[in-house]
Amino acid sequence: MSQPLDTLIIGAGTAGLAALREVRKRTDRYLIVNEGPWGTTCARVGCMPSKALIEAANAFHRRHAFEAFGLRGAEGLTADIAAVLQRVRTQRDQFVAGALQATDTLGAARMAGRATVLGPNAVDIDGTPYATRSIIIATGSRPRVPDEWLAFGDRILTTDTLFEQPTLGPRVAVIGMGVIGVEIAQALARLGIEVAAFTTSPHLAGLKDPALNAELAAVLKEEMLLHTGAPAELREVAGGIEVSSGPNRVVVDQVIAAMGRVPNIEHLGLETLGVPLDKRGMPAVNPQTQQIGDLPVFLAGDANAQVPLLHEAADEGHIAGINAMACALTPAAAPAAAPAAIPPPPTPTRFQRRTPLAIVFCDPQVAMVGKRLADLDSAHTVTGTVSFENQGRARAAQRNRGALHVYADRATGRLQGAEMCAPEGEHLAHLLALAVQQKLTVHDLLGMPFYHPVLEEGLRTALRDAARQLADAANAPESDLASCPALGVPALE
Repeated sequence: MSQPLDTLIIGAGTAGLAALREVRKRTDRYLIVNEGPWGTTCARVGCMPSKALIEAANAFHRRHAFEAFGLRGAEGLTADIAAVLQRVRTQRDQFVAGALQATDTLGAARMAGRATVLGPNAVDIDGTPYATRSIIIATGSRPRVPDEWLAFGDRILTTDTLFEQPTLGPRVAVIGMGVIGVEIAQALARLGIEVAAFTTSPHLAGLKDPALNAELAAVLKEEMLLHTGAPAELREVAGGIEVSSGPNRVVVDQVIAAMGRVPNIEHLGLETLGVPLDKRGMPAVNPQTQQIGDLPVFLAGDANAQVPLLHEAADEGHIAGINAMACALTPAAAPAAAPAAIPPPPTPTRFQRRTPLAIVFCDPQVAMVGKRLADLDSAHTVTGTVSFENQGRARAAQRNRGALHVYADRATGRLQGAEMCAPEGEHLAHLLALAVQQKLTVHDLLGMPFYHPVLEEGLRTALRDAARQLADAANAPESDLASCPALGVPALE
């Protein structure tokens, strides 16, 4: 082997690129290797193409509100599925092109190939070993598909293949109703495709609050067949694929597997690191450092299966890049007379992670901020609620579906978290995430400005509901605008 690299990054997705940014600030002795397509999962097959599809679907779905607005002729509108998918691919290609720019100019530091870890300081790439002072593993994930379903060939789709279809059949089954399943199922249903959705879990889109879960289920059942409980089974029949779940049966043209994603860690050589692996072959990873044990090896992004979200992957790549460089660039200890004089390996920086934030781009949007209801002690928690059914701005827009729940500590009033199935929930979620991270109380938030008429007034209603339940609710000073009560007129709140 030649002189060691300072670090070798395996994977050029979001986490790998974030790590690369930090590595390049500190050294030019690095290598980034990627197997398969470049351009990140998010840009190629994840966040961005799915949102392009969802925007088209929601635009077409708005025709159902036209009559209420006094707009005529909605029945003449049609969705050209082939054209919709072509637009998705066109936008996707633009996003991918932007991601590729991050590595296109790296020259010999950029390599395509299969990497296998040989130990904490060595990696094999297609038969050539490389010595390295640190390793960053950011190999991402792939859709989960049962092996027995592969016999159905290209009629089994995932997000890796859905957007490549020239068009879609009139009948589609979506198996799995987590984040991806709910988004894709609703989008296709809104484009006029007959959708049957199946899930073994009672929780939809990751919601744990029972009332909000029921709210979302009611919306989805208006737009598609939704079967929960029994696992889905597939078999070939005349005219398509029969999907059965308990007593429920439907024949479809294509099946979309949306049962989560699997970290790409097989055959990576993690067993050579000498640390315990769980039944999935995964080592323990410190979420604050991304470090595996006390090794100069870091596992970031979807590959560590902790929080498979792009913004979390970017943070984890940032953390891994900084800590890998700290390991690699620490001056070697001078020769010592006794082994006891050799210093311990450098202590990586422990980063304070951001407040948890997850958003599902269905309609109404689902979002979870901070702690979930299931994570909190009900005896010490108050829940402030609001329904958007009668909320002024939501009614004006014909989007008055959904609800928001905020959770606060009963004694201190400090906001703990929130869950919602609410119109434009992505914006409410960000406000609440900022509030949780800043350790604000319900009183603090009620003292802040709320404009009229906006959807955020619904948040104020939920906060007022929480405030009434707090331990010191009767002691709020009248001179404080945080205690300004509601008018009791929906059009004015």
